[in-house]
Amino acid sequence: MPALAASALLLAAGCSSPSSQAEPSSAAGSKAGAESATSAADRTLTVAAAPPGSTATAAARPGASDGKAHRTKLSVSSYDSRTRRAVISAGVPSDGSPGSDDSDDHTGGTGSDSPSSTPSSTPSSSGSGSAPPAPSASRAPHRTAVGDVIASAPAPGAPDGLLAEVTKVIGETAEGTEVQTAPARLNDLLGDDTAKGSVPVAPAAFDIDKLLPQVDVSWSKTTDTHVGPEGATVPLGSLRLDVRADLPTVKNASGSAAASASVSGFVQVAPQVDFRYGGEGAGAAPASAYLGVSGDWTSGWSLKGRAGASATPVRIPFATLHADPVLQVGPVPVVVNLDLTCYIQISGDGRITVDVEQNIKGDFTAGGTFGTGRGWTPVSSSDMQSTPVRTSVTTAGSVQAALGAQATVGLYGTVGVVADLAPYVRGEGAGKVTGTDTVFGADGSWAVYGGVDLSGALRLQLSVFGTPVFQREIPLGALHREWKLAGGGTS
Repeated sequence: MPALAASALLLAAGCSSPSSQAEPSSAAGSKAGAESATSAADRTLTVAAAPPGSTATAAARPGASDGKAHRTKLSVSSYDSRTRRAVISAGVPSDGSPGSDDSDDHTGGTGSDSPSSTPSSTPSSSGSGSAPPAPSASRAPHRTAVGDVIASAPAPGAPDGLLAEVTKVIGETAEGTEVQTAPARLNDLLGDDTAKGSVPVAPAAFDIDKLLPQVDVSWSKTTDTHVGPEGATVPLGSLRLDVRADLPTVKNASGSAAASASVSGFVQVAPQVDFRYGGEGAGAAPASAYLGVSGDWTSGWSLKGRAGASATPVRIPFATLHADPVLQVGPVPVVVNLDLTCYIQISGDGRITVDVEQNIKGDFTAGGTFGTGRGWTPVSSSDMQSTPVRTSVTTAGSVQAALGAQATVGLYGTVGVVADLAPYVRGEGAGKVTGTDTVFGADGSWAVYGGVDLSGALRLQLSVFGTPVFQREIPLGALHREWKLAGGGTS
């Protein structure tokens, strides 16, 4: 299934960059393991993968004397997406990660959370969770206050993470402070800082739902190697999906299937999330922003038989994948939601019989970039090379089959980018045709082509960056490349 992830998602020429490129020199005395390094003249935040299962939380109070975001011991105990009510507790996050210690935040002490008996009614304690943990909620009321903006990794009731502003403190419960919230923006937390980086998505982070019987998933990590059905060890960081599916076949005069038709193959992908934030710009919008997905892939697949097809492509999904990787952008946990739907697609006139195999290797990138004065614009690219393994065509007609993927990328449960990447093979013949990559016979011509289509759109939900909302989806722009695998005969 060459198309994976992105079959739908592609991204960022020049917008994505390794996290090492975004990492500045640290100020003297900064702690090892802090998520960001800053100096008086450099406000660049490091972008890194949060620890698996992280419950890190960051808070800020825009408009306060020092409204910078900082790590906090506040955590989201529960959230109701219908009412937008949340319960915020002041305990240490259950993962015990460094994010549970406010003393490490990048603001040089803003929101420091050392134990204190100071009442929580002061702005610093209510806004940053600086009140010490208490045995019961009644001993430390109002650990958060109106105006606080909270960013949380996935939490109970908020599987996609939570980015919200507290608009009302309702009261205390046994689990913590119940609050009413409203949607917030990332620039409320990141302010005039900048951030740029790319973080791989671990294959084990995906929840995979197989939609067809013959789908196998393989991946590997340092201590546990999974070998795919073809017997090849999957490289570290890559996810492999093998699929075989029978296709609808053409009926003969007696009403039975004239011949079987099938597609089979694998795609091996190493996806990564690309993120950029360019600091405060004019008005409420940042100076620049970027969100996308990119990756490398290798695939091999075959199409055999005479498939029953129509001019309108028929799409057969065979697996769905979902992951919520958490990017630690300085002190702020930025939750990226990545969904992939892998599919087989067939179209043609139902008259041609083919036997084609090909190997494909390349990369892809897709996303959206924002700049002051030009708004959101799409970024998409795909560079693939293919090698024909076997090609043959019998009888005249046309057929095109793809193993692709449609992907969506968003932040905190809001979709921002939709992409569809579809590597394909196409066969056609005219006249009385029998052709292979080595022998051609009869009167006519034949050809087999490989290709890739990339399409998609940007959606208004990217306003989570604090950028203006646009009224319509912005097309990524169609990317179409095709190359000849084999052919021959008279024209």
